[in-house]
Amino acid sequence: MLEILTGAGLTTSAGLNAFIPMFALGLLDRFTNLVNLPEAWAWFSSDVSLWVVGVLLVLEVVADKIPGVDAMNDAVQTVVRPAAGGITFASGIGTETTTVRDPDALFAGGAWVPIAIGAAIALVVHLAKAGTRVGANTVTVGTAAPVLSTAEDVSAAALTLTALFLPVLVAVLVVAVVVGLWLLARRFRARRTRGRAAAAPGGSEWTA
Repeated sequence: MLEILTGAGLTTSAGLNAFIPMFALGLLDRFTNLVNLPEAWAWFSSDVSLWVVGVLLVLEVVADKIPGVDAMNDAVQTVVRPAAGGITFASGIGTETTTVRDPDALFAGGAWVPIAIGAAIALVVHLAKAGTRVGANTVTVGTAAPVLSTAEDVSAAALTLTALFLPVLVAVLVVAVVVGLWLLARRFRARRTRGRAAAAPGGSEWTA
């Protein structure tokens, strides 16, 4: 069960930022004894992978905070984040950590299954994130982009660390992320509706 929670936390994190969980897994496997990746995913911690993912992480963090650029980034990430989610879910359920000492073999014999599950979860989270960002940028003329992006990065990092070291809390954080995205989307959608009503002929700023 802990293995599934670890994988779910990592893939949800990837739906917010594709490279945070991948970079964290690689660094922790390479430089600590806290995480031991399964052999199939050991390439995460190679020099080339760490440098490539590290550079992509910096680009993602910067691009996601620039109004307009964040929309183009989200379009590209529609492919990248689900792929990262599939990879991190598959690696997460087989990773030995300080809390997971006997990685589950639940998906043994069907290597594609965890990848597909992780990709689906990450895609749903990504679409919710991207949709919320569009609404926020429309209502705030892009000023909300850096604030929301920073909150998403912090959430992704928190989910990654929790998934690896305290997976029993992953479900709580995943629910918090989903509810948070839903509330934000609802708030910005309501503000946009009021703005359109106020701009309509005969409308006013007091139009509900």
